Amino acid sequence: MIDIYSWATPNGHKVHIMLEECGQRLGRDWQAHPINIGTGDQFQPAFLEISPNNKIPAMVDPKGPNGKPMHLFESGAILLYLASKFNRFLPKSDAAKFETLQWLMFQMGGVGPMLGQAHHFRIYAPEKIDYAYDRYTNEAKRLYGVLDKQVQKHPYIAGKQYTVADIATFPWLRSWQNQGIDWKNYPALKDWFDRVSERPAVKRGGIVLAHLRKPLVDDQARQALFGKDQYVKR
Repeated sequence: MIDIYSWATPNGHKVHIMLEECGQRLGRDWQAHPINIGTGDQFQPAFLEISPNNKIPAMVDPKGPNGKPMHLFESGAILLYLASKFNRFLPKSDAAKFETLQWLMFQMGGVGPMLGQAHHFRIYAPEKIDYAYDRYTNEAKRLYGVLDKQVQKHPYIAGKQYTVADIATFPWLRSWQNQGIDWKNYPALKDWFDRVSERPAVKRGGIVLAHLRKPLVDDQARQALFGKDQYVKR
């Protein structure tokens, strides 16, 4: 059984969704171990052994390559590992594969980090900084525009097929309101979002651990996520 150490965040949910899309079922084929990032679970030595960057998600597959256990951190790496293991959601031809990989990298290097900053400065920052608020809100709008243009031409982000690029991107767009987005400005992307959200595996994976998550309003959670606890050498 694959062990996923995770929390109900976009990066966690992309892996939960991928497993369900690959025909793996929670409780039968994989387990979700909660790492409460609001209470500092991500800094525990046992978790750091498999995720040295103290970020979720992380994975342990007891039946990895050559039958040996495989430990992985970084959600994009986990998605590619699962795509390879289950032979799903990554095209075989070089042209289609690299088209997909470039959009996966777009999510990992742009959509995730920039929308995360939009969340931080719009919702969580202890003081409103107009420059940061405007900068990341405008960047969120720009990224939505890039994606909207792409899915005007194709049914899915990387082309005709539903791939890891869609699985990686979808959870980040579920918080569109927190990012200052009005869907009426991105009609093609809204159509894509609605189609993906109706997939049964997306519905199943998108609620994993969600019942445990609470609003990040207390001082302990802020310290664990944004304060000095984040920068202690371990």
